[in-house]
Amino acid sequence: MRHRFESICPYFAMFPASFAERWINICTKPGQLVADPFSGRGTAPLQSLLMDRRAVAGDINPVAFVLTGAKVDSPARSSIVRRIKGLAEEFEEDRYVRDAAALPKFFRRAFHHTTLRQILYLRSVLDWRMSRVDRFVAALALGSLHGETGSYFSNRMPRTISTKPMYSLGFWEARNLWPEKRDVFSILRQRTAFRFESQPPKLKGAAYLCDARQFGFAASDSRRKVDCVITSPPYLDVTNFEEDQWLRLWFLGGREVPTRGVHSCDDRHRRPADYWSFICDAWRGLRPLLADKCHFICRLGGKKMSVDSAKTAFQSSMQFLASKWQLVDFEISQIRRRQTDAFRPGSIGCKFELDFHFVLEQ
Repeated sequence: MRHRFESICPYFAMFPASFAERWINICTKPGQLVADPFSGRGTAPLQSLLMDRRAVAGDINPVAFVLTGAKVDSPARSSIVRRIKGLAEEFEEDRYVRDAAALPKFFRRAFHHTTLRQILYLRSVLDWRMSRVDRFVAALALGSLHGETGSYFSNRMPRTISTKPMYSLGFWEARNLWPEKRDVFSILRQRTAFRFESQPPKLKGAAYLCDARQFGFAASDSRRKVDCVITSPPYLDVTNFEEDQWLRLWFLGGREVPTRGVHSCDDRHRRPADYWSFICDAWRGLRPLLADKCHFICRLGGKKMSVDSAKTAFQSSMQFLASKWQLVDFEISQIRRRQTDAFRPGSIGCKFELDFHFVLEQ
């Protein structure tokens, strides 16, 4: 049965739990340490903990940090229930009337006015950086912030990405869609009950809000070397998390409009030469954490690459990870039905994914 922490928040561009489970089985033993410096929604570290491995993860995206942190270092259900109860009791709607009115038109059409004031309250009080309880509540809120049905806070929107303000307004106006009143606290209570129908992992992991190039430094307090890396870097010129997750980033304290270059100021994911330079820098930052004979699993994709060029460039990048390396397995997967087809019909995206398995010698 799929663990209910996995889908706390739908996230664009992610590998499935079955991918992580397969490689954890092949490459690790219970008690060993698995790392993911591009953790996304935390699939690999969560699966590692569920399989009695230890886990450490990082991501520069605050949304990814909240989701991964909630999964790998979850508090007790009772603490979350108690926190949501306290938040509901302390909420004073009148305090957020002016703040809600000052927001752009998008927000007033996306959320019922009472719901929006509740969201603004949570946005102002949740200490998701430091409190593991608040981080879990924030993760539940991020997963409930927008979606297609009445179980979400918003007017009709996709679950996986935050559509742009002008597009959303046009969509709602063309269909005469208006936001319904939703009680944020009731939805959070329901989400908590649903998620904890699965038992949390017995082991605890660590998540870091950091650039992958600083992951080795950020996670240097780990008590042991990493035995296995399971990761997937941003695909070449496919998506940008600041644009795709802009509303969730706003909830975590970001700007009221989609941005670029705010959370990730060194964006080298569009041109092939810059992209491979970024990958080499990321591996250089990861290397200090790795044990000898570390297994390295990576899923890769992009729009501006061929299979042969990607394979050659990726193998070349291994020199920044280890003194010696051996390519154990290499697989090509054709992408027939892309996630973007649901909301960007006819768009040109990634046509294939490449899976690499290396063994590294330090």
